[in-house]
Amino acid sequence: MENSKIGQHISGQFNKELEDIRDKVLTMGGLVERQIELAVQAYTTGDIELAELVIKQDNQVDAMEVAIDLECTQILARRQPTAFDLRLLVSVIKIIHEIERVGDKAERVAEMAIKLEKVGSHFPHYELEHMAEVVKGMLHDALDAFARMSLEGLSAITGRDDNVDREYDNLLRQLITRMMEDPRNITRSLDVLWTIRALERIGDHACYICEHMVYMIKGEDVRHLSQQEQEEKMKE
Repeated sequence: MENSKIGQHISGQFNKELEDIRDKVLTMGGLVERQIELAVQAYTTGDIELAELVIKQDNQVDAMEVAIDLECTQILARRQPTAFDLRLLVSVIKIIHEIERVGDKAERVAEMAIKLEKVGSHFPHYELEHMAEVVKGMLHDALDAFARMSLEGLSAITGRDDNVDREYDNLLRQLITRMMEDPRNITRSLDVLWTIRALERIGDHACYICEHMVYMIKGEDVRHLSQQEQEEKMKE
């Protein structure tokens, strides 16, 4: 497996640089996972201070993306890597973009938490919390696969996205029903819609990380293949 090449370069410094990149990606991913958790907690409890903390953390996530991107670019210029090393660095640049976008979605949930708390809106939280747990688990498992530099379990991650889409559709129907029953619910229901849409997109970004992992390890671009074709490529 090509991931064994990490740590096997003649240059010990190059090994250290690649390991440092991987560690920073995982640190960034951990911060974003925490953002999701806190944002949903703020949303379900109406804790405005917690929501504001999530929004502030997004600046840190953005800074980490810029720093890792720069470090990858500098290594590309200095080392001129090939094969797996080249794919690793290119994939990291793409993966940190997906992680940053997840941070943006967590920030959106936090912003909606503040807005809905101020207007005193109430909406059943159970299904939304479950949806959040699923997408957070998808992101965690995708980052775990990156940490292991392994394709194991990737097809299961992308398979869970179908469940997320079904939950999103179910919540969307509930919101439409509320709006039809009472037009006064329209504005608040739309705010809730933006929240569940943000959560649904987190699941999508987790899937994109899986796609980048396939390119990194196998050198194959699976972004525009069918789900069945992708799952075949994601097998070890």
